[in-house]
Amino acid sequence: MIRLDPAAAVPALSPAVPAWAQENGAVVTDADAAFCAGAALASLDVLARALPAWAGAWRQRLALKCAAASMRLAGRSEDEAALRDAWQLCPAGADPGPAGAVLGAWRQLALQPVAASADRLERMVDQLGLHWDVEALAAVCEHIDDLARSGRPAPFAAAAIAAHVVAMQSDSELLAWWLADLVLAQNLRWPRPLPLLMAHAFGPAFRSKPGCGKRIRPGGKGFERAVCLALAQAAADACRLAAELSRRAERLIAVAPKLRAKGAGDVVQRLLDDDALSGSLTTKSLSRFAARRLFDRLQQLDAVRELSGRTTFRLFGL
Repeated sequence: MIRLDPAAAVPALSPAVPAWAQENGAVVTDADAAFCAGAALASLDVLARALPAWAGAWRQRLALKCAAASMRLAGRSEDEAALRDAWQLCPAGADPGPAGAVLGAWRQLALQPVAASADRLERMVDQLGLHWDVEALAAVCEHIDDLARSGRPAPFAAAAIAAHVVAMQSDSELLAWWLADLVLAQNLRWPRPLPLLMAHAFGPAFRSKPGCGKRIRPGGKGFERAVCLALAQAAADACRLAAELSRRAERLIAVAPKLRAKGAGDVVQRLLDDDALSGSLTTKSLSRFAARRLFDRLQQLDAVRELSGRTTFRLFGL
């Protein structure tokens, strides 16, 4: 029998970003934008430091959203569903393709510490399909260290590294956004980064005029203000997603004792730790057919959702 505490699904607090911090139309000055970002990040800070049972699924769902926006930036057509397929249906050790590799980069950001090194960045640019020499990456790492020592507010440090990367190599905007989230987490002293900004790079915060206008790229006029506004919205979205996943995780943990399949506990933990699992998952104690029966049972108990919309090659998650 699986014994899990339903209380583990719920954080001590359920933070939400104040509505006034998300009202971008009411923002008049750069100081207003910075204040909104600060209020929003203060709410998100509670979740970024907490370790609820569903934190892994939350972080990977944020990574998926950033990866989907990355496809638009790269001129590709993959949406969240296609990215899930590229990642989840790829055999172990096989190449997930360009889209899957980009998703992998965001997944790694959500899991690894905030430290940046030339070796780590070298692996990352390769994963993102970019080309940088080692000396340039070392210079980027030095700039990140300088920002950490400067004492600049975290949103402005994130904007600064993004602008710096694009100034060094204009075709590396994807790396710029990836590093912006890393530097934000570093300056806020979060244990792990949260994928946030890339998901809003095409949103209203980065438009030169309300409702239209040219997109503000890293380093462009008004970029720091745009980053602040985007962070306010990103933090609000992340808090809403956390509340949603907390409710679903509570349900999953509550029904776990009813599961009798050998290896069910491992599947429950994996569902809490990741965005999605293949319906034909196999483990040391669970065959493909047993997994299918288990996921069917979890669906009957309203503890998981089928995410692909298919009748075969199904994917399940909170």
